[in-house]
Amino acid sequence: MPQRARQFPLPFRTWGGRRPGAGRKPAGLTAGVPHGPRAIHHGRHPVHVTLRIVAGLPSLRGATLFPVLRGSLAAASTVSYRVVHYSVQTNHVHLLIEAEDTRARGRGMQGLGIRLAKAINRRLGRRGRVWNDRYHGRPLRTPREVRHGLAYVLKTVSYCLTSLQPRNH
Repeated sequence: MPQRARQFPLPFRTWGGRRPGAGRKPAGLTAGVPHGPRAIHHGRHPVHVTLRIVAGLPSLRGATLFPVLRGSLAAASTVSYRVVHYSVQTNHVHLLIEAEDTRARGRGMQGLGIRLAKAINRRLGRRGRVWNDRYHGRPLRTPREVRHGLAYVLKTVSYCLTSLQPRNH
């Protein structure tokens, strides 16, 4: 009786190939905002937020997109989340926001990002991604940091939502 050939198991490697987290991590300008948990937010501290658009979109300061942004920013404030000041640049937006707590900040920024993206896509007649990455937020914990944050946001032509009039600083 002939012997039957036995099939030996192939060892599975645990390295190489496509897998979550594989590859070189982005560095430099493409690194973006880290995907770790955000710090706990205290309602007494305003936050300086930056949102950057993807490459290839027209300037946010142009006559096409700026009125849409201004209207969306004005409508974004709620009881627990407020956009106090903002500055629109060609490829990013600076915001000074106030929120009651961590959840209000997160929900407010999520709603604002969606509201702005939908308005921009609607105006441009396009679909797809608008924001390059997650928002970058920095809490302003001392009076000096608040002063410097205000100066930074208001140093160019910027707007205050209470009047919606341009301010040159």
